[in-house]
Amino acid sequence: MVTGGEPLLQRDGLAELVASLATMGKRVEIETNGTLVPGPALAASTAQFNVGVKLANSGMREDRRVRPDVIRTFAEMTACVWKFVVRDLADLDEISALEARFGLAPIWVMPEGTDTESTLAVMRSLADEVLARGWYLTPRLHILLWGDVRGR
Repeated sequence: MVTGGEPLLQRDGLAELVASLATMGKRVEIETNGTLVPGPALAASTAQFNVGVKLANSGMREDRRVRPDVIRTFAEMTACVWKFVVRDLADLDEISALEARFGLAPIWVMPEGTDTESTLAVMRSLADEVLARGWYLTPRLHILLWGDVRGR
């Protein structure tokens, strides 16, 4: 799993790393916020991309978090999953709009929270609706285990 900041800022070196790990039979997943294209070498690699497009709840302007050309590039790739951090049910409609606009699949929804109690409360409030939409619901396991601690 390659994550932290935005890995695609280092796409050339990342392509070399993925190629090297592939020769050793290793599987690589790359976490990205979906604002930078992977480039030809990475796009053709064996890496899986976990694309976490930020929603309006992030407080970022839409033109900084939703880049249609980049999202379309990832949507055309087979080794790509979409994940969204969600605060409440209203966020699901924004995901549905992105799904319809770009043909996103599969979609994973993660509850926002900085502690076990709030994370589980959000997850419980989302569960039925997420599953009804045919999406996946997943916890933020690191929050459940360690809370909002960096570096774990």
